[in-house]
Amino acid sequence: MQYEPVIGLEVHIQLLTVSKIFCTCSTTFGARQNSQVCPVCLGMPGVLPVLNEKVVEHAIKLALATNSRINKHSIFARKNYFYPDLPKGYQISQFEEPFCEDGRIKLAIDEGEEKVIGLTRIHLEEDAGKSMHAEAYVAADETLVDVNRCGVPLLEIVSEPDLNSPRQARAYLTQLRQIVRYLKICDGNMEEGSMRCDANISVRPAGSDKLGVRTEIKNMNSLSHVEKALEFEIARQIAVLQKGGRIDQETLLWSADRNVAEPMRSKEYSHDYRYFPEPDLVPLEVSDEWIKRIAADMPELPLAKKERFIREYGIPEYDAAILTDDRDIADYFEQVAVRVANQKIASNWMLGEVMRTLKENHCEITELKTSPTQLADLIKIIEDGTISGKIAKTVFDEMASTGKDAISIVQEKSLLQISDSQSIETEIDRILQNCPNELQAYLGGKDKLFGFFVGQVMRATAGKANPQTVNEILQRKLSQLRK
Repeated sequence: MQYEPVIGLEVHIQLLTVSKIFCTCSTTFGARQNSQVCPVCLGMPGVLPVLNEKVVEHAIKLALATNSRINKHSIFARKNYFYPDLPKGYQISQFEEPFCEDGRIKLAIDEGEEKVIGLTRIHLEEDAGKSMHAEAYVAADETLVDVNRCGVPLLEIVSEPDLNSPRQARAYLTQLRQIVRYLKICDGNMEEGSMRCDANISVRPAGSDKLGVRTEIKNMNSLSHVEKALEFEIARQIAVLQKGGRIDQETLLWSADRNVAEPMRSKEYSHDYRYFPEPDLVPLEVSDEWIKRIAADMPELPLAKKERFIREYGIPEYDAAILTDDRDIADYFEQVAVRVANQKIASNWMLGEVMRTLKENHCEITELKTSPTQLADLIKIIEDGTISGKIAKTVFDEMASTGKDAISIVQEKSLLQISDSQSIETEIDRILQNCPNELQAYLGGKDKLFGFFVGQVMRATAGKANPQTVNEILQRKLSQLRK
């Protein structure tokens, strides 16, 4: 029997706010353990939570970006469970009346292949603390608790079970990560836990409408881990069913070291949490005016930007996909593209020298010393023949390290391209005279030596000779010698 997987994802994103969702404690990552807490975080008797307005604004942005229906009236609920890193014994979340519902995310899975994934709901909640097991300062027989993360604001995005392969799941997470980064509501860093994913997986006979028993996988902190974990669990469930076994509804933990998912506990149902309305918070009311004000400041989203770059700038889909992966890089490219005649050359420079420089210097595009205008000016003097493409790379390295403009560097270092035909022809004559063996071999049929002669000319002129002029004169002279 053939089986097909059915996958739904629950994604938690940590919002980029200065303070926590219900108090003024800092959300700074990496602070000293238990240093960013207060009576509200710790659930002390008599304290009252107060909702952070910026959290709601971020939620509205994501709702608009995913075409979700915003519920003008939503309420908070207490999700009750006992765990050492949950000081209050409950988590403030939303249940029966969430912030928004019925959204969708459009995926570009491969070139020409698209899929729309439905969103069941997006709701607000607070994070729990963190239990520390395998750190250098934690003994083998103990667990320490860091409550800094208690109260950090989260949005939980619950998808419909519309995903049918690990590859689609990865594409969905990639697209969601792009969206929240474009909105600047989350940095999307899975390694630091600011974007976390739990996956619900079941398999069913191919073509069936009936869902199978599902399991949940936790502890996946990268896109590749999500894909590998889903592949493992799908294969495991199919193998169990093919042997006549039964799938148990349980929660699994993914071990990246051993590439296996292992049982953690039997999977909970909603009634296990004994949800009830949070008595210390009034219902959340969102006005049309508030939504309209935020909608007016929404940025162009990544998929729309990618399609526009292909359409307006005539660059390949591959280039557009990379350039729009990050909003700041996309904005930088566009500022270059509108200033040059050939946008493909601008794309090549972005994907080549600019990306290389960012990687080598471990910096973001916003930290690059070369402005978009300066890069555009460099491309212009390549196109008008002032400098060669080879020299341009040297000039760009100097620009990136000093912040100087291209013309200043070219003048300071005497890097102007030699385009004078007579000077280049004189140099070619000298090289042909000094390389008699290579010349005879070329005339004897070894055409690959043409590149050798070009290289000698460029070396003799320190890379400043116009390559097109060199090729034209050299081709003419060698053709004459062959006659």
